[in-house]
Amino acid sequence: MTNTTRIRWIDPVGHDDFSGDIEALLTDVKRPNTEVETVSLERGPHHVEYHYYESLVLPDVLHLVKEAENDGVDATVIGCFYDLGLEEAREVSESMPVMGPAQATTHLASTMGDTFSVIVGRRKWIPQMRSTIERYGLGDRLASFRPVELGVLDFQTEPDRTRDRLTEAARAAIEEDHAEVVILGCTAEYGFHETLQAELGVPVLDAVVAPFKFAELQAELASLGWTHSKVGGYESPRVAEIEEWGLSDAFRTRGVWER
Repeated sequence: MTNTTRIRWIDPVGHDDFSGDIEALLTDVKRPNTEVETVSLERGPHHVEYHYYESLVLPDVLHLVKEAENDGVDATVIGCFYDLGLEEAREVSESMPVMGPAQATTHLASTMGDTFSVIVGRRKWIPQMRSTIERYGLGDRLASFRPVELGVLDFQTEPDRTRDRLTEAARAAIEEDHAEVVILGCTAEYGFHETLQAELGVPVLDAVVAPFKFAELQAELASLGWTHSKVGGYESPRVAEIEEWGLSDAFRTRGVWER
């Protein structure tokens, strides 16, 4: 019997408007033995374009990661291109791999071309994303950011407008900034990469598909013991401290940290 690999997509927002689309997209690209699971938050903002919103959702996201590991999920993806809480999530996960869209797409892009550009919704996003990419050691491969003046909640409301703006920005990134690979820098930009790729003739990486496929590989590698190290930055919090300080009760996460 073929072993099943469970990948859980965590959408770090207080609605499930995109969950059906994302689950269908991932079901279409998954391996035959992979099960797709999508979850969103029970509360919180409907996008995380602001640092304040990120701070509000972070505890719930981290506890969903821990719940996924406790539930036997093989790998998770935190579905935000800011890679919201990625390092913190690898702390709370003992061995279950956790992936983020920015890390997945930029590392994949670095294997497909010498330079890449990121097509983002708004100029507001660029400083944080630039800092993240530089922290990943890929700043010298970044050709440009190209904003299209659309917020997270705008991308799927008028698909024709979105496709036109993404295409225009991506073409400029290729012709003017000399990008060899294009990254769609928001998970809400799903559903457009194949059209752009066919028209522009370069790899166009989707921020939903790429981290999911990376997570499938990570789940397989984990069986070899290759997952995030626990001897340094990803060392897990001490359960004894969490219990002693009453954090499970204070943050209403009773059961999340129990072993």
